Amino acid sequence: MSCVLFNELTTASGHKVGQMTLNAERSLNALTMDMIELMLAQLQQWQQDDAVVCVFLDGAGEKAFCAGGDVVNLYKSMTGDGDEFFPERFFTQEYRLDYLLHTYSKPLICWGHGIVMGGGMGLMNGCSHRVVTERSRLAMPEVTIGLYPDVGGSWFLNRMPGRTGLFLGLTGNSMNAADALFLGLADRFIASECRQQLLDDLCEADWQGNAQAVVASVLRQLEQNSLNEWQADSPVRDHFEVINQLMDQDSVADMVTALQTLETDDKWLQRAQQAISHGSPLAVHLIARQLQRCRHLSLKEVFQQELALSVQCCRHREFPEGVRALLVDKDGAPQWTFKTLADVDPALVDEFFTSPWEVNPLARLGTES
Repeated sequence: MSCVLFNELTTASGHKVGQMTLNAERSLNALTMDMIELMLAQLQQWQQDDAVVCVFLDGAGEKAFCAGGDVVNLYKSMTGDGDEFFPERFFTQEYRLDYLLHTYSKPLICWGHGIVMGGGMGLMNGCSHRVVTERSRLAMPEVTIGLYPDVGGSWFLNRMPGRTGLFLGLTGNSMNAADALFLGLADRFIASECRQQLLDDLCEADWQGNAQAVVASVLRQLEQNSLNEWQADSPVRDHFEVINQLMDQDSVADMVTALQTLETDDKWLQRAQQAISHGSPLAVHLIARQLQRCRHLSLKEVFQQELALSVQCCRHREFPEGVRALLVDKDGAPQWTFKTLADVDPALVDEFFTSPWEVNPLARLGTES
């Protein structure tokens, strides 16, 4: 069976709603190269088809929309047990897909139910209408595997209120539906039981007018019908002031020190303290610098910068060591290159931000046929 399922639902007005379902439930719909290629091709085809008025994107099963990228195959290539050029091809195509979603000419609805992490965040944040449910759990936990929040994270983390994006990038703390709405990572809350109703309503709608307005109307009504399931508690919003204070420091080392030395019984903040204490010190430096470098870049420039940094991460031992410890051997004991933030060599950090190529593979992003 295909790793991505495609379907075309006929509407009452004779139009079509394209449906894409990530179909790798056992791996929590982790994004593979095959999935990326299939989605790219289908989205481009639907974009040229005047009969298709919108696209609905979801994941198989109840546990996850998409829990991240296929880092296990990346690990094999990084450790000499696969194609050494695979990381460059994988990230190039993944970012092409993400950029296409961001710039798509038709409404894209993402059903962000369950776990949405890493590569799943990249897919969801590219969509024009991002839906969360009572079981949505979002995160960018790359610091735990020696990487940084890519897939456009350098774009959307920088656009969160206050210094929340920097905090969440450094700690990888998870977010619920209310957090996602507060941070601008989601547009609507709809109860998970309404998924089929959403598809039915899209098919029954009159698509003769503006497609964006049709989608907004359908989602708005279902959101109103879901108020009984709504849980308004947002830990990020509740901790907004303390997050801003912790991140208002002169250096990333001072930020981490402020968080680690904070005396608190608050379990949410304690999880952040634990994550940043166990995460890669090198990755902490990369995350802070990448967000600063990309703060005023265009979306296209962000993906170009991310591609260069991601490929450089694959050429260093930190990222594969993090994947080994968390996802391959699963011993939970990564041997990071540097033990502390103070030990991190600034010259090495500089090397990560040197482009591996004379011409970036995404130089023509958005202009390819």
